[in-house]
Amino acid sequence: YSWRHTPKTQLGEFNLTEIETMLGSYTKVLFVRDPFQRLISAFMQGMGSSPSFSSFVQDFLDSSQQASVAWKPLVNLCQPCLVQYDYVVMFGFLRQELGHLLQRAGLPTDSLPPEFTDTQVQWTYSWLSEQMFSELSLQQKQQLSHLYRWDLAAFPFSSSFLSD
Repeated sequence: YSWRHTPKTQLGEFNLTEIETMLGSYTKVLFVRDPFQRLISAFMQGMGSSPSFSSFVQDFLDSSQQASVAWKPLVNLCQPCLVQYDYVVMFGFLRQELGHLLQRAGLPTDSLPPEFTDTQVQWTYSWLSEQMFSELSLQQKQQLSHLYRWDLAAFPFSSSFLSD
């Protein structure tokens, strides 16, 4: 189906037979990250015009139907119940899982990121998550937990602040 495939073609533009054929010929890898950490990252990267994290979250909640890909629920973006992914790589275990993935693909594993990355990033996000979560109202916390409920059910984000 390469005649219909362009860089902007989305999977939903193909019929079911075409989708099954294409997906059957690929190694499918899904990279997942705690949805609350994705929101923090989007806020820190200035993806909104809000002065505070709380107002950023409220803007997001008010317009969640038109939300950026950066913070939409993963189950809506990646369809993990429909697409049978060969690998699911969790943020926080990136180095180990990428090493395994590269090895399985027969690629050299000597070009992985430095080992300290995951540990330092996880500690930073843990601290940052705690600070940012404390800024939110109870209603915002409940709305976020509800919005990301399927992500939290589909992936083992055991330490997510939204799981509580």
